[in-house]
Amino acid sequence: MNQQLIQRAAQDILKSQKTIAFTGAGISVDSGIPDFRSAGGLWEKFNPEEYAHIDAFYSDPAKVWLMLKDMFTLVMTAKPNSAHIGLAELERMGLLSTVITQNVDGLHQAAGNTNVVEFHGSHRTLSCLKCNTTHDGTSLAIKDLPVRCPRCSSLLKPDVVFFGEPIPPRAQSYSFRESRSCSLVLVVGTSAVVYPAASIPMMAKESGATVIEINMEPTPLTGQVSDYLISGSAGEIIPAIVEEVKRRR
Repeated sequence: MNQQLIQRAAQDILKSQKTIAFTGAGISVDSGIPDFRSAGGLWEKFNPEEYAHIDAFYSDPAKVWLMLKDMFTLVMTAKPNSAHIGLAELERMGLLSTVITQNVDGLHQAAGNTNVVEFHGSHRTLSCLKCNTTHDGTSLAIKDLPVRCPRCSSLLKPDVVFFGEPIPPRAQSYSFRESRSCSLVLVVGTSAVVYPAASIPMMAKESGATVIEINMEPTPLTGQVSDYLISGSAGEIIPAIVEEVKRRR
């Protein structure tokens, strides 16, 4: 871990007028949720075009629920790790205004962040594609899955964004607004290749913001959009930045 960059990040956060975080799958790996695209991830077991496209759910929801049960098993048992907790601490200190996440695991909220934009939806609610009934998923257990609509008995779909579905309009417009109005963005654990989410750090940069990247390895942002990359685990780097911020306040 590069201590000079940790110190630089702490100083940048302290002088920033408005800081946001943009997070991806990498921040939840230490919570036991592998990146869907990585070895051992969901797409190694399930072809996303076959299981994670909205057309697949319409044509064979029972088949798609085989994948969703695997996803729910991971998400329902996961706990926030030190990276999530560190971001929540920055918010409590008044140094982080918004978390925009591509994740659907709810771990930012569980850690204590209160202003979280779920760009790709959430597993915590489920909806019926036939009659639009919405069901609270937070009280469900794995044995309850899959869930049928209480009104029409169709299989419910979790409110995560499938391939072929649009980004929730409110989430997208608010995220873009935040990215254009911030003075610093922490890009944490994302490969920055999935659009339109990947445009968020670019919008921030174009508006004059500092972009700090925290990732295990370089991404398309590195050296092009991000001002600097702190290489390593978010679970180690974010707590180190928080401690340095506290020391300098």
